[in-house]
Amino acid sequence: MKSIEQITEELLSLPSASRALLAEKLVESLEFDTDPAIQKAWTSEAKRRRDEVRSGKTENMLR
Repeated sequence: MKSIEQITEELLSLPSASRALLAEKLVESLEFDTDPAIQKAWTSEAKRRRDEVRSGKTENMLR
């Protein structure tokens, strides 16, 4: 079985779009103790903001 470090190294070598999709799937797999409607709203907002950064409509402040 691979260690977390080995898996992390492999995953970090993926293209950024693949890493973003993986991150989204991992976050979705976590159990949240929040109301599903609230979680859905936050997920939608995060995706909207991500799409704005990707389209150039909003500047990525982390760069």
